[in-house]
Amino acid sequence: MIGRRSLLHLIAACALLPFAATLDAAAQPARPPGDGSGGRPGSGNRNRERRRRPNRRPPAARRERRPPPRSGWFWVPGYWMWDEWRWDYVWVPGRWVRARPGGRWRGARWMLRGGDWVFMAGGWY
Repeated sequence: MIGRRSLLHLIAACALLPFAATLDAAAQPARPPGDGSGGRPGSGNRNRERRRRPNRRPPAARRERRPPPRSGWFWVPGYWMWDEWRWDYVWVPGRWVRARPGGRWRGARWMLRGGDWVFMAGGWY
């Protein structure tokens, strides 16, 4: 059981938490205005983000063993997702989602747009 003093300390800490985040943000060094590049053309965040996108076509879909059907559920097959830290594709296994009466599932897919591979998440429509 929590003592009265411990409970008061917990309430005070919760009340001061938003102010602590403000103080932490105020302690950060000031950044130059603009795109974060420090005024150097062509070196902003947009270029950094572009380098994290996939630079090649995703691998072919894996063959998964489909579990037996379940009433009221829909099997969504797995897909490849880009992992920007590994700089490679990782497999996301298939899963069951609750079926929506009258709905149609559009699977996750990759599309080539303007020379970049873009991931289109799946979902009900």
